[in-house]
Amino acid sequence: MTAPANRPTGVTFIGFGEAATAFLSGWGGERPQDVRAYDVKTDNDTTREAMADRYAEHSVAGVVSPGAALDGASVVFCVVTADQALAAAEAAAPSLQPGTLWFDCNSCAPGTKRRAAEVIQAAGGRYVDVAVMAPVYPKRHHVPLLIAGPHAEAGEAVLLALDMKPRIAGDDVGRASSIKMLRSVMIKGMEALVAECFLSARRAGVDAEVIASLEASDPDIAWRERGAYNLERMMVHGIRRAAELREVARTVEELGLGGAMAAATAEWEQRIGELRADPGEDELSARSDLLLARL
Repeated sequence: MTAPANRPTGVTFIGFGEAATAFLSGWGGERPQDVRAYDVKTDNDTTREAMADRYAEHSVAGVVSPGAALDGASVVFCVVTADQALAAAEAAAPSLQPGTLWFDCNSCAPGTKRRAAEVIQAAGGRYVDVAVMAPVYPKRHHVPLLIAGPHAEAGEAVLLALDMKPRIAGDDVGRASSIKMLRSVMIKGMEALVAECFLSARRAGVDAEVIASLEASDPDIAWRERGAYNLERMMVHGIRRAAELREVARTVEELGLGGAMAAATAEWEQRIGELRADPGEDELSARSDLLLARL
C-alpha cells in the first residue's frame, strides 16, 4: 500500500511515557519506518535500565541525547511533563533541522507555549501548539487533538497522514492550549472536589448520607461510579495532573483572574499522586479507605 503523500519517514519522540507509547501502539504496523526517542530518564542511573527496556518493548531506537534523537527527524512529538516543555524545546533547538515540525503536545499555559514557539522557530523549526483533548487510552492515536499556530495547516496534513485526529483551532500559538487549560479548570476541579468531599465524608462516617443527598439533587450523575473513577485518575496520574494544573493556574492568572481554584486543585492532585497507591478495587468506599489509611 502506498503511504500518504505527507506521511513522514523520520519521527522522534522527546519524552517516552504514556502518550508516546499510545501513539505508537495505535499506529501499529502503519508506524513510520524510522522512530527514535529520547527521555531525560535515560540520564538517570536509577531509571536508565527501565527506559532501555521500554524502548526495546516498543521497538524504537532509544538514544542518549536530544541531538541524537533529532538527527534525520522531520517530525518531533514533544510529550514531556508540563513543567519540562520549555526546557525540552531549549535542549532540542540547537539540533533541529530547518523546517522540522515540532508538535508540542504538552499541557501548558499559552504563555509557556508561546515561549517554546519562539525557541523552536528561532532555530528554524515549525512549531505547532497541540492540545490533547482526552485521555490517550483507549483511543491511542485517534485521541482528538486541537492544533494551532502559523504552521497548523502543515501540521494537520502530517497528522492526518499518520491517521491521527487533528482539528485546527486557529492561527495563534496558545489558542489550542487555552481551550485545553480552561477546560481542565472544570474537569480536574471536579476530581479535587470529589477527593475533598468524599474522603471527608467517609472519614466523618456520613458518606452514605452525603452521596444520597447528591443523588437526590442531581440524579443524572452516577456519583459513586464518578467518584471511584476520579480517585483512580488522581492515584495513577496525580503528579502529572498537578504539573498541568499549575500551568492551568498560570493560564487563569495571565487572564487577570487569579487562578486560585486551579492552584488548590493542583495541591489535591499532588497530594494523592504522591501516595503512589494502587487503585485496587473499582469501588468508591474501598478506594476512599485505601487513601484515608495513608493520608
